[in-house]
Amino acid sequence: MFGLWEKERSMTEQKSFRQQLDAVLRTQNVERVREFLIAEEQWSEEVPADPQRAMWMMIAGSATLGDMHERAREWLVSHGHEAEAEAILGRSGKKQEGKKGQQGGKKTQQGPQTRGAGKGERRQVGKERQV
Repeated sequence: MFGLWEKERSMTEQKSFRQQLDAVLRTQNVERVREFLIAEEQWSEEVPADPQRAMWMMIAGSATLGDMHERAREWLVSHGHEAEAEAILGRSGKKQEGKKGQQGGKKTQQGPQTRGAGKGERRQVGKERQV
């Protein structure tokens, strides 16, 4: 019973921490984010080396800060972190949506598939079922 109570308490504390962190991240003030994370013993004075990048990465990774994701993407890309932005947020823009719409249900025609039963032998898949 004690273990369950500890688990619930831990989950509540994590939720509270996440809510507080998101509120601080929403300010987009790197110094406030840094102070909060040091006070919560998540960061030290030296870590991370680039707190502004870390702040934007956390914003990009927060599901509750979705309204700030495009701004995070812009900052990350403009500061040379395009790969990280794509890894966290995926590719954005109408071009990809258009591609999905064009390719989503469209089947490309390819030549008949073959299975080789032996050297030099080619058999078309599906032909053996036709009578």
